[in-house]
Amino acid sequence: MKAIQFKKFGGPEVLEVIQARRPIVSGRQVVIEVFAVGVNYADTARREGQYVVPTPLPFIPGAEVAGIVIEVGDKVTSVAPGTRVVTLIESGGYAEYVLADERSLIPLPDQLDFVTAAALPLQGLSAYHVLKTMGRLEKGESVLVHAAAGGVGTLAVQLAKIFGAGKVVATASTPEKLALAKEMGADVLVNYREPHWDQEVLEATQGKGVDVALEMAGGDVFNKTLKCLADFGRLVIFGVASGEQSRFYPSSLMARNQAVIGFFLPQVMRRPELLLPSVSELFQYAADGRLRLTIGGVFPLEEAGEVHSLLQGRKTSGKLILEPKKG
Repeated sequence: MKAIQFKKFGGPEVLEVIQARRPIVSGRQVVIEVFAVGVNYADTARREGQYVVPTPLPFIPGAEVAGIVIEVGDKVTSVAPGTRVVTLIESGGYAEYVLADERSLIPLPDQLDFVTAAALPLQGLSAYHVLKTMGRLEKGESVLVHAAAGGVGTLAVQLAKIFGAGKVVATASTPEKLALAKEMGADVLVNYREPHWDQEVLEATQGKGVDVALEMAGGDVFNKTLKCLADFGRLVIFGVASGEQSRFYPSSLMARNQAVIGFFLPQVMRRPELLLPSVSELFQYAADGRLRLTIGGVFPLEEAGEVHSLLQGRKTSGKLILEPKKG
């Protein structure tokens, strides 16, 4: 089968097309013929050797795939060949076929195609749990969403509204991206390229600051976001896209009863009581039209390097998808 692999850490150029052995099932495993793969910042962090956990070499990236089950192991009981599914795996998604445990499979509603299905799990679950589980968003509270035209951002803006947020402040880098954030339901638009964007956020909240802030850039963005936090506010960190770590003094949180909280999706994936209900909710929102998935582009598998460049260059809006096979 065809797959995308890197043998050393580096830029998008280290991604190469290879011929790999097609996976063989056993026990409770299934083989999925892959029709769509979601591309995420985690994939670029893996490629650069900057992921939260070590990345073994050589490595085939890709964690969220949608496709059709074509083979099942001898102990599989819950799914049959021909079933349309989406799943989250540790690695190996940039390929024509992947191996997955039957317990990780999520059957696709008839209304959802493969591209839409692959666009939802990682970023949808991240947006959901950053807001609800970690941010503990309550009805009427205000939310700050950075990179609001990105894959997580467009979903976070919509989910914040679904969960009852009173005001959603969205930041983005261009007028076009801000327009998309507004289309998703944002109430206040702020261009974070402006040097005093944090002051604009404070003005939008009458100087009180936001109750929940979603932060995934690091560096100066983290420091300014902290200044935008209200009394009893929660700042949730779920990435370091800039590659710049931030330094702050924890005691500075005490005076205003604020919290800085870390989020790592694999921890949720290990907790079925958290994962399964949220997946069901997200698919229901997508199926009934309350949650709109913005697809920034669909590309052949061979163009994975170019897609990584586009993602890191902030040249797209919405979710980027690779298609190993047309379905």
